Amino acid sequence: MEAKAKLYIGSDAIRLESDWGKIKRKNGFRGGMLMNKALLELIYEAASFQRWNDHIRPHKGFTELDKQGHKMFFAYILGRFEEIDKKTSIDWVKLIEGGIFEFLHRLVVTDIKPPVFYKLMEKKSEELNGWVLEEIQSRIKTLPKEFFNEFEKYLQRPSQDFLEKRILKAAHYLATNWEFKFIYHMSKGLYGLEETKQRIENEIEEHYNLAGVQKLSLSKKTGNFLDLVGQLRFQQRWAQAPRIPETSVMGHMLIVGIMGYFVTKQIDGCSNRLYNNFFGGLLHDLPEVLTRDIISPVKRSVQGLEDLIKDIESRQVEEQILPLVPEELHEEIRYFTDNEFASKVIRNNKVEVVSTDAICKKYNEDRYFPLDGEIIIACDRLAAFLETAISLQHGIRSHHILEGYHALAEKNKDLKAGPVDFSCIYEEFLEARMEE
Repeated sequence: MEAKAKLYIGSDAIRLESDWGKIKRKNGFRGGMLMNKALLELIYEAASFQRWNDHIRPHKGFTELDKQGHKMFFAYILGRFEEIDKKTSIDWVKLIEGGIFEFLHRLVVTDIKPPVFYKLMEKKSEELNGWVLEEIQSRIKTLPKEFFNEFEKYLQRPSQDFLEKRILKAAHYLATNWEFKFIYHMSKGLYGLEETKQRIENEIEEHYNLAGVQKLSLSKKTGNFLDLVGQLRFQQRWAQAPRIPETSVMGHMLIVGIMGYFVTKQIDGCSNRLYNNFFGGLLHDLPEVLTRDIISPVKRSVQGLEDLIKDIESRQVEEQILPLVPEELHEEIRYFTDNEFASKVIRNNKVEVVSTDAICKKYNEDRYFPLDGEIIIACDRLAAFLETAISLQHGIRSHHILEGYHALAEKNKDLKAGPVDFSCIYEEFLEARMEE
C-alpha cells in the first residue's frame, strides 16, 4: 500500500501554506483556529436547505448538506476510476478544495431554481461569483486571504480546463439524478418533469468520457455501492430527540470530513494527509449503513459491547460493502474504516498506529500515507456538540438535547488532537449560550 500512495495523490498537488501558516499560535493554535462559530454555523445551514421543494418528495426530503456529502462519495469513486482504468493522475487536494468551494458557493445561491441559476451564470457569472465571495467573506473572517484567492480562481476557470472540476461536475449531476429518481416516481405527470429528466440525462451524457460515469451507467455493483451509501441520507442523527436542523449520518460525515480538511490545512499537512483526513472523515461512519447509528451510551452500556459492535461492523464491511467496489479500493477503505479513530501511517507496507504528534514530527510526508484518527474523532465529537448547540440556538430544549449539550461540553471543552486545541470553538458556543 505504501507504493500505491503516490498513485492516489499527484506530486504536483497544490499546497497553500503561506497565509495558512500565519494563523498558527504557539499554544496549540488556541484562539487561532481556522474554523470558528460563524463558519460552522454557515456549514450547518445546509442541513435546513430543502431541495426539490416545488416537487412531491419523501417526507424526510433532500437537504443540500446530504446532497453535497453524496456528491463527494461520487467524486471519490469517479476519481479513483480515472486512476485505476485510465492511469490518470488526479490532484486530490484540488478536487477536495473544489468540492468545498462549490459547497460554500451553493450555500449562498441554493434558493435559486436551477434553470434560472444556470442562465444567470451564463450571463452574469463574474458578478454573481463576486457577490458570493463577498457574502462568505463577510461571515467568515478567520480564513486567510489566500483561501479566497484560490476560491475565486476556481470559480473563474471553466470545468473543461481541468479534470478535477469535470469530476465534481459529473458527481453533482449523478447525485442529483439519484434524488430525481425518487422525485420522478412520486411526481409523475407533474408539468415540466420530463424536461427536467431530459436535462439531467443530457448533462450526465456530457461526462461519458469519464471512466466512472461509463461504469455507473451500467447500474452494476459500484452503482449499488453508491445507492447503499445514499441510504445514509435517511438515517437521522439523535433519532430520539427533536432538533433544528435535523442532520443525517451522511451530512454528519461530510461535516467531519470538511473539519478534518481545515484542521489538516492549518498544521501544514502533506497532500496524502489532507486526502486521508478528508476522506477518512467522509467515510468514518460508513459501516452505519449496515448497523444504523448506535449511540455511544448504548455502546458503552455493557462491558465488551463496543468491541462486539466493531467486530460486527468490520465483518459486514468485508461481506457487504467491499464486494461492491473495485478490488483496488479494498485496502484503502479498510484503512479508513478499521480502527478509524486511530492515527496511523504505512511503513514497509504495514499499517502502524502512531500519535498525531508523531505524524507532525516524523511522518508528515506523502510516502507514509498519514491519517490522523485523533483529528477525525475530535471533529466527530465537535460535530456532535454542534448538533446540540445549534439546536438550542433555535429554541429546541428537550432533555435529550440539554443533557447531550452539557455532557459533550464538559467532556470535550479541553479537547486536543496533537498540537491542535479545539477548546476555543467550544468556548465560542458556550459564551454565546451564556449571553442568551
